[in-house]
Amino acid sequence: MSTTTPRRVLSIGGSDSGGSAGIQADIKTLEARGVFGSTAITAVTAQDTLKVHRVHFVPDEYIRAQIEVVLNDIGTDAVKTGFLAKESVVTLVAEEVQRYQLPHIVVDPVLVDGSGKPFVSAGTISAYRDRLLPLATLITPNADEAALLTGSPMRTHEDLYEAAKLLHGLGSQAVVVKGGHLPDNDIILNVFYNGAQFINLTAPRLPADNPHGVGCTFASAAAAELAKGRSLTEAVTLAHRYLQEALAGSQSWTLGKGRLSVNHAVGRPPLFEA
Repeated sequence: MSTTTPRRVLSIGGSDSGGSAGIQADIKTLEARGVFGSTAITAVTAQDTLKVHRVHFVPDEYIRAQIEVVLNDIGTDAVKTGFLAKESVVTLVAEEVQRYQLPHIVVDPVLVDGSGKPFVSAGTISAYRDRLLPLATLITPNADEAALLTGSPMRTHEDLYEAAKLLHGLGSQAVVVKGGHLPDNDIILNVFYNGAQFINLTAPRLPADNPHGVGCTFASAAAAELAKGRSLTEAVTLAHRYLQEALAGSQSWTLGKGRLSVNHAVGRPPLFEA
């Protein structure tokens, strides 16, 4: 019997006990996109659809150990980062990326909570700018995160283009600045920029307010496509399409009392019955 090695993505980020975001959303997305997901957990949260109740930060030495044992045994074809939480963790991840010469680094810089309030230090933001973003293949901040990284406010669609240029200037190969958090727009605009061209990724705004796990899902889907050998433009286009399908599917279910959860089972046989 012949065997094959699947494409692999290492996800580095926080655990969401509610299953809607973080490492849990990453694994669901990676499996839906046909790649094998491994993990290095940076924080364990007591979280539901309403809010993050408590956070336990994993010691740096255990984060590094998770990364190293996975890479030394399983390897990876791409890396996706999410909630890195602290300056020391951002630096640690950058060191491991350089040490192992890892390919296709997708950085989703989780810097704000669901309401747009920052929850990381100025040193963490600087570590992103100086250490990790220059190593990235793709970075995927939302408007609030782009404002923190650039120091420029994000109020309109026009601001997304300027932020994309500024962020690309920090060294990543490409940027997607996500405009879903901008107010009073019927159309959501996400702006892709690779230093040569802009691509507009648009979608109608759904009735649900501020769905949970959107950023994790998009970045993980893009990492999956890069792992499979897609170009950057193909990867972000396919990730955008997958996210819209999953969001549309989420309109048909209810989980918890808070934010809507992305439906990763859409288009596949039901994983469970009502």
